[in-house]
Amino acid sequence: METALTLQRTRSLRWRWLWLTPPVLFAALIAGTAIGETSISMDTVLKVLANQLLGANYAVDRIDAGIIWNYRLSRAIVAASCGAGLALAGVVLQALLRNPLADPYLMGISAGASTGAVGVTVAGIGAGAFSLSAGAFAGAGLAFGLVVLLAQAAGGGSCNGRSAQASGAIILAGIAGSQLFNALTAFIIARSASAEQARSIMFWLLGNLSGVRWDDVVLAVPVSLAGLLVCLWHRRALDVFTFGADSAASMGIAVRPVRGILIACVALVTAVMVSMVGAIGFVGLVIPHAMRFIVGSRHTRLVPASALAGAVFLIGSDILSRILVPGQVLPIGVITSLIGAPTFALIMIRGMRAR
Repeated sequence: METALTLQRTRSLRWRWLWLTPPVLFAALIAGTAIGETSISMDTVLKVLANQLLGANYAVDRIDAGIIWNYRLSRAIVAASCGAGLALAGVVLQALLRNPLADPYLMGISAGASTGAVGVTVAGIGAGAFSLSAGAFAGAGLAFGLVVLLAQAAGGGSCNGRSAQASGAIILAGIAGSQLFNALTAFIIARSASAEQARSIMFWLLGNLSGVRWDDVVLAVPVSLAGLLVCLWHRRALDVFTFGADSAASMGIAVRPVRGILIACVALVTAVMVSMVGAIGFVGLVIPHAMRFIVGSRHTRLVPASALAGAVFLIGSDILSRILVPGQVLPIGVITSLIGAPTFALIMIRGMRAR
């Protein structure tokens, strides 16, 4: 009886965290809009938002209004969308591969997307037939396919996640693939880009939200919401995949089609986000682990919690990137890596000790 009551209280606490997250996300969006290189009072921020969203007629400085509405708010919304999308990608990859270290950055998907995007914009691959996002998607898909083939060639099996050896092999293949595509990106930049293009692209590759505007919001928000809906639709399949492909098949899951849909979703979400803000690492690694600790491993709770927490995390990282060095904006990937790299080491050490 006592055990049942304890379990019920734990479940209730986990659901409360989910209810608390949307207000936190709203607060993060307001903070991302209010805090930046230029000091603007919260009163001015609220007046500008009231003017734009509610049709109010408060008197505010036009420059402040432009900074808040056209620059900071759109930037915060794109950061939230990217954080949510990358966190969801990490949740899916960790379930499919049964490896806590799997995320789009370490698996080479982000690097492949970067190569595709740079190839389209700088090298002119496709002769204008492909958009930036399409090039990034093609690069992401190619990168993941190459990683799987490399893992199979190394004797690690497929991405079924049937053994610890297969899971470890595909992570190592992902790291190798990531380095390969990073090298290809550098080669394309060195061969085809001007000095000015090279500087801007290298800064973008580290994660840069400075150039996003409302046009990017129109793309980022639907893609992240679509990724969330796909993951929620397959939440029970993700639960079963954590026990392996054989278990999923025995439970009546159409393993290949479902896995294909989920991997395509990961590639699409990652590609779109990378095409807008560059390769931002470790979001898909840190957030799912933090949310498992808070809400548990059931994907009914883990998927929405990770999406919302990823959004808050990337908004917070963007705020830090703007205020850590006075008068200078750091690439957001620097902030996420400073947080993610130690977390990666802790997860790896914990996994080795668990064996």
